[in-house]
Amino acid sequence: MSTRRLLVLNLVIILLIVVAGFVGYYFYNQSTLYLKTDNAQVTGQQVTIAAPATGKLVSWKGTNGATFNADDTVGTVEVQQNGKTVDIPVTIPANGTIVQNSAVQNEIVAAGTPLAYAYDMHNLWVTANIKETQITDVKVGQNVDVYVDADPGVTIKGTVSSIGLATANTFSLLPQSNTSANYTKVTQVIPVTISISGSQGELVPGMSATVRIHK
Repeated sequence: MSTRRLLVLNLVIILLIVVAGFVGYYFYNQSTLYLKTDNAQVTGQQVTIAAPATGKLVSWKGTNGATFNADDTVGTVEVQQNGKTVDIPVTIPANGTIVQNSAVQNEIVAAGTPLAYAYDMHNLWVTANIKETQITDVKVGQNVDVYVDADPGVTIKGTVSSIGLATANTFSLLPQSNTSANYTKVTQVIPVTISISGSQGELVPGMSATVRIHK
C-alpha cells in the first residue's frame, strides 16, 4: 500500500473515531441530563354537561366550539311535574369550550344523560407516562421541554407538577390480570402531570407530545 493511501486510510479511521466519540458523548450526555419519552399527550379537566332531569330538550346552545363560564345556561329541559310544564336549565359546572356535542334539540333525555363534553382551553397540561424503572429520576418542580407533534420545531416550557401514586394500568377498563400459572412481567408506567406555560391557544386535548425532563 502506498504512503498516500495509508495516510488517507489513517485520516478516515481517525475521523470515524472522532465522530463515534461525539455521537457516544451526545447520547451519554442526553441520558445523564434528561429523561425523555414520547408516551405523552395534551390533556385537561373534562367537563360533562348532563341533563338535570328527564324531559324534552327544548333549547340547546352547546354547539362544538361554544365557550361558557361556570353555571352558564347551555340549554333547557321541559319537565312535566304535577300536570304542569316546568323548564329546568341545563348548566355547565365549570368554565369550558364544547369539544363534543351529542344533544339533539327536542329529543327526550333522561336525567344524568351526558349531552356534551367541554374543556377549559386556557388550563391544559401534559400527562407523560414514565416507566416505573425511571420514576425515581422524576421530582416535582423539575423543568420540562415539551414538543407537540402538531407543531414540530417548537419547544414549550413546562414543570413537573405532580407524580401519580398508581400505575396507569390500575385504572384501566381492562386491567391486566394473571389467570394462569404463566406470568410475564410487564414494565408499568406511572402518569406524571406537567404544567405548561405560555399560550395554549393552539393546543387541544388529545394531541400527542414528547417530553424531555431535566434531571
